[in-house]
Amino acid sequence: MADIADLAIILFLPWFAILGALYWFYPRTLARTPARRNFDLAMLALAFVASFIAGRWGYAIASTSIEAGPIWRQVLASLLAYKAFLAVIAVAWAWRGMRFR
Repeated sequence: MADIADLAIILFLPWFAILGALYWFYPRTLARTPARRNFDLAMLALAFVASFIAGRWGYAIASTSIEAGPIWRQVLASLLAYKAFLAVIAVAWAWRGMRFR
């Protein structure tokens, strides 16, 4: 079950890498200090962990409570994983903008 539940994360890894790179490099107007790098690394790690947990939770919820067929498990896991990643990155982007200006 673990391999199938992680399929959502595996399929989104390239897109998460692109979003993570955009988060890392932009905006270029902020100073690149060691504190900012550490903050960015922590937020990217938190985004990935949140995405992993949300994907697992979505897969578990869909497999027990929704009668829509077997593909729904992957769909719900993918949706929740993607939304969790984006939510953490969006909050981190705003927080970083206020913190490092």
